Amino acid sequence: MTQKSKKTLNPYVRFTTIALQMGLTIYLGSKLGEWLDIKFNNDDQLYYKIVTLVSVFIAIFMVIRQVINLTNKE
Repeated sequence: MTQKSKKTLNPYVRFTTIALQMGLTIYLGSKLGEWLDIKFNNDDQLYYKIVTLVSVFIAIFMVIRQVINLTNKE
């Protein structure tokens, strides 16, 4: 591979890892909320909804921060 093809491949790999990180953050947040609902015997799934929503906001914040850092480096 040439140096130019490595530079074009690198952002695609970074964006793929960003998407995986976002999905994993949301998944783990939903599992934490589910666990809290079971632990505190909550039938309304309130913890599940709140923790999942917070994890979505955290994931979006992390993605925005990483994309800004990626575009500033180039």
